[in-house]
Amino acid sequence: MTGAHILVDMWGCPADVLEKVLPVKRLLNEVVSESRLTKVSETFHQFKPIGVTGVIVLAESHISMHTWPEKDGHANVDIFCCSGIEKAEAAYKSLLEKFKPAKSRRKKVLR
Repeated sequence: MTGAHILVDMWGCPADVLEKVLPVKRLLNEVVSESRLTKVSETFHQFKPIGVTGVIVLAESHISMHTWPEKDGHANVDIFCCSGIEKAEAAYKSLLEKFKPAKSRRKKVLR
């Protein structure tokens, strides 16, 4: 196995968390920190009027997020971690705590 890839769909996240770059960026960086992952770089894009796409490149791989606050507070997140399933699972748990979806679904792929 080279890594664990967790694909996450979330609905019902608070709109103010998904609409703008700053909250998404802050919360995703907290996920990385709390999961003891190593950030290498990041890039985020603000859609007009609302919505965000962001990627944090990790020494262990990456976390990416795409938000649609206008579509029932929807977001898609990919967590790919090459340093063990434990860190990927920790990132997933932290993600749910930070973004507070009313409903979520995940798919785990071991690669």
